[in-house]
Amino acid sequence: MKNMNIAFFLTPKANVVYLCSNNVIAEGIETLRESGYTAIPVIDKEGKYVGVVSEGDFLWHLLNGDPSKKETIGEILNPDRYKPVRITSTMDALFVQAQAQNFVPVVDDRDYFMGIITRKDIIKYMTKEQSI
Repeated sequence: MKNMNIAFFLTPKANVVYLCSNNVIAEGIETLRESGYTAIPVIDKEGKYVGVVSEGDFLWHLLNGDPSKKETIGEILNPDRYKPVRITSTMDALFVQAQAQNFVPVVDDRDYFMGIITRKDIIKYMTKEQSI
């Protein structure tokens, strides 16, 4: 398992719900509601990973902000949560991040968003390996 490539677990960007940092708050709330997720990755207009926006971010914005102001997703997200791993990272680095996050964003060596790895997929794989 130690020599395994983390790309094995990757859900590619094309299959991931994500937002752009320049989307307005209303678009973000609607996307979150439609997806059923509690947190969604956010990329910039070039496709680089910038963070994750969560239900809590939207809630705090609504409670503390001016709902009439056209703020963007990039203005309310906390970039220090949901640290990404590089596609070249070790399995150990992936496991460290997966302990603290439901999903781990994956970036290339230029910080472009490649997709996510879910904790659920890691656990399913580990469970399957243990039963063999």
